[in-house]
Amino acid sequence: MFETLILMLDATMRVSTPLLFAALAGLYSERAGIVDIGLEGKILGSAFAAAAAAAVFGSAWVGLIFGILTSVSLAMIHGFACITHRGDHIVSGVAINTIVAGLTVTLSMHWFGMGGQTPALSGDARFMEITFPFAEALRDVPVLGLIYSDMLSGHNILVYLAFLMVPVTYWVVYKTRFGLRLRAVGENPHAVDTAGISVAFIRYRALIVCGILCGLAGAYLSTAHNAGFLKDMSAGKGYMALAALIFGKWRPVPVLFACLLFGFLDAVAIRMQGVVIPGIGEVPVQAIEVLPYVLTVLLLAGFIGKAVGPKAIGRPYVKERA
Repeated sequence: MFETLILMLDATMRVSTPLLFAALAGLYSERAGIVDIGLEGKILGSAFAAAAAAAVFGSAWVGLIFGILTSVSLAMIHGFACITHRGDHIVSGVAINTIVAGLTVTLSMHWFGMGGQTPALSGDARFMEITFPFAEALRDVPVLGLIYSDMLSGHNILVYLAFLMVPVTYWVVYKTRFGLRLRAVGENPHAVDTAGISVAFIRYRALIVCGILCGLAGAYLSTAHNAGFLKDMSAGKGYMALAALIFGKWRPVPVLFACLLFGFLDAVAIRMQGVVIPGIGEVPVQAIEVLPYVLTVLLLAGFIGKAVGPKAIGRPYVKERA
């Protein structure tokens, strides 16, 4: 029983990683007042770019760079529409999602001729697992051995980076001058402008950070968690990350627990496939797999209590003229 729990927690960490990257990305953009429905498109675009570059150059690190550049570029397009031209944030985000969903399939078919996917990645083209020192030797130690060897050890570097980004994000948002300005721009951009700080510049910087984190999420999906790009492989993770962000009320640590909850449900879905429950029978795979998405809908429908976002979120800022 304990071993099964450890294995499920191990799977939870793996599945939660892209959600955590994306949710923290959304935290930066939405704290700055930018609604980012386009998280899904940035994850998908960076996943394709990372897998394509890794397949061509044979290096997961090169793929990661291309994935981040692609995601940041999409974030800048979103910023250009929403910040510079004061367009509707939702429309811009949905447009990015739609364009990327079609463009990734078109480019993959044109470049690789494999029906919307990239060649399988192996060797240096993937991020491999990292084994902690003495993991094998300590495996037989009761309780702690399983935790150290099976749950904490054996992940790739992007998994550890995702969880490291939680305290880093907390420090940046709450302990730095940039974080103070970021929160102020999302709450009262007029006061920030009055203090002589460029609202647009702060928001663009927030979107750059958002793009970097989404790039990490997409690269993880295609070069670490999987061995290549598949059509629509983001599978709604951008929307689930937004739900986790709302559930966590735009704060890093609660967002972490929300992502772990979604990841745990995914892990349960994997473990429950084919399991026969006495008196009920075999659990339908579809019923288990839909659980994370049902929870997402319930959270977004408001079953989490009142979650009040930044006051200026989604509102275009027009500089006052003297």
